Amino acid sequence: MLGAASGMVAGLTTITPASGFVSIPAAILIGSAAGSTCYFAVTRLKARFGYDDSLDVFGVHGVGSMLGMLMLGFLANVQVNEQIGRTCMIDGQLISLAGGGVQFFNQLNGVCFTVAFAGAATWLLLKAVDNLVGLRVTEEEENLGLDLSQHGESAYND
Repeated sequence: MLGAASGMVAGLTTITPASGFVSIPAAILIGSAAGSTCYFAVTRLKARFGYDDSLDVFGVHGVGSMLGMLMLGFLANVQVNEQIGRTCMIDGQLISLAGGGVQFFNQLNGVCFTVAFAGAATWLLLKAVDNLVGLRVTEEEENLGLDLSQHGESAYND
């Protein structure tokens, strides 16, 4: 049941950046890519890098939304939303915001900036919390169980 719910969330987080800008076949393509990419992130990427993500938030929300933003760059369609058919000047060049290579690189820049900003902000917040109250319990408290060591009660009847 958890896998099915995570799969639904992965599809939603991946299509959300593109909603209103892509056709139905493109949305199906994005959803298919979401399922395989998020599954890979949750199973292989987490194991490879060993980060602590018990609810698979990064693998589903982070990877899924980045994938959706990047695929939007290629699949944005003027027939779906005529507003993106307008052109604008970027660095002296007249370009369309519809899907294609230029828009993909615009999206890639946005993703890279967002990752850098969120990473830096998270690092600063974690450092502040660690200095104020600490981020982890001791190994003894973890072995005893967080319910008992932190809350003074047992969540399970043994």
